[in-house]
Amino acid sequence: MAVQAPTGTLSRSQTQRRKRIVQTAAALAVRGGVEAMQMRSVAERAGVALGTLYRYFPSKMDLVVAVVTEELDLLEGGIVRRPPTADTPAGRAVDVLLRATRGLMREPELADALVRSLIMAEVKIELDVRISDLVWRVVTGALDTDEEGHPVDPVDRHDEGYVLVGSLTSVWIFELVEILKGRRTVDEAEERLHLTAERLLAGF
Repeated sequence: MAVQAPTGTLSRSQTQRRKRIVQTAAALAVRGGVEAMQMRSVAERAGVALGTLYRYFPSKMDLVVAVVTEELDLLEGGIVRRPPTADTPAGRAVDVLLRATRGLMREPELADALVRSLIMAEVKIELDVRISDLVWRVVTGALDTDEEGHPVDPVDRHDEGYVLVGSLTSVWIFELVEILKGRRTVDEAEERLHLTAERLLAGF
């Protein structure tokens, strides 16, 4: 499946157009769920030709991913501005995961579409890696960013501690699926995440 060009390769006007498309798609999803994110409707409301829309987003799922990715960008920005203040690494890690849960659950249909696509390998989005990186940076206190918002300290994904954080993220994704299926409340998921985090991150 084709994937849209990275934002970094776009001109200023193209970046603004892409952002307008994503915001339009998100607004439609808020009112009518993923079904309302019809490509023609998004193009019309964003003021772009349908062919232009397909150049940016070759499929509807690419558009879903873009909307969710923007949510993750907002989450990361919020974490950098207001880092978790829990006394323990486990508490700070769970804080990040709960903020991510609440952010995604604001648009449960989008979250459900994304999770389904991940399971079916329909799209490539490193949701688990992005969340793991963010949790790791919070746990290790490496939240400093440069002028463009990129982390100053690189993440070592081979570190044993990072592997444990990745395991916690895997549990979080499973809990998110359970919430979306209606088999778990957010409070129940939080309780399970706290228990898992305390065990996995006990050595931090």
